[in-house]
Amino acid sequence: MDYRNKLVLAPMVRVGTLPFRLLAAQYGADITYGEEIIDHKIIKCERRVNDVLGTTDIVEKGTDNVVFRTCPEERNRVVFQMGTSDAMRALKAAEIVCKDVAAVDVNMGCPKSFSISGGMGAALLSKPELIHDILTTLRRNLDVPITCKIRLLKDPQDTVELARRIEMTGVSALAVHGRKVPDRPRDPAKWNEIADVAAALSIPVIANGDVFEYEDFQRVRNVTGASSVMVARGAIWNASIFSSEGKIPWEDVKREYVRKSILWDNDIKSTKHTLKEMITHYSSLGRPEGLAVIKSDTLADLAKLYGEEEYYEYVSESRRKQIT
Repeated sequence: MDYRNKLVLAPMVRVGTLPFRLLAAQYGADITYGEEIIDHKIIKCERRVNDVLGTTDIVEKGTDNVVFRTCPEERNRVVFQMGTSDAMRALKAAEIVCKDVAAVDVNMGCPKSFSISGGMGAALLSKPELIHDILTTLRRNLDVPITCKIRLLKDPQDTVELARRIEMTGVSALAVHGRKVPDRPRDPAKWNEIADVAAALSIPVIANGDVFEYEDFQRVRNVTGASSVMVARGAIWNASIFSSEGKIPWEDVKREYVRKSILWDNDIKSTKHTLKEMITHYSSLGRPEGLAVIKSDTLADLAKLYGEEEYYEYVSESRRKQIT
């Protein structure tokens, strides 16, 4: 896994599932992070090969609830991101997925109360010894690259010092979100503070924050000196942001996302959530399209809404033949 000069899809809860990761890759993303999944949840799962879909599924034991789904097509670029606050539990969870992904990443930047109250995400930023324990445990016991994603600390020098400590654990790369824990998405990313980190480290630094056009990738590289650049909201709004040929109409992107959700049998709640995020940026959920998405109960409903009924029937018939 090479982390230099890469365009990276950021980890996004309920968005970064298999269809969206493949969508981003289709348009040019080199590395695609899955949504953060908590270690407690993964260790209650088992690995299953899904012959009908051609996927590997991490499924809650005793159920058909798919927690993480991947496929050979993304094997060399998908990063499994995990939320954790315990080294041995992190290892136990990572061992379940590591054979099917390109790398494992530890979330050390999520500012949401759920993560922080559980000692995960941004709560780790103030616990460098625990960070060291988690990362070194994963590094020593797994054959895949280990990385982590942090936020900026209150003092820029503290961020640099933490980044240096992280580098000493032997991680392959460090992603830095250019905002601090109290910051909101509307607050501008502090690229100059990411630049301080990039200048201090020898491992690749992945800069994250305020990337909304393809040209921003190079602009952020130039300003920060980072090896690679990661995008979140800009990719949700139009995943073709990764294309060097320019964005394609978001209507086409939505339809392609729906097709991929059908093909990979994506969870309907996840699919609706992502569509609503797309719609909210360009339009309103109170308009006919948004209301129709909200009312949709199945992928078949969404196929009808976006004019993909024939594709839905084709995929469904193909699966029926495989099963019989």
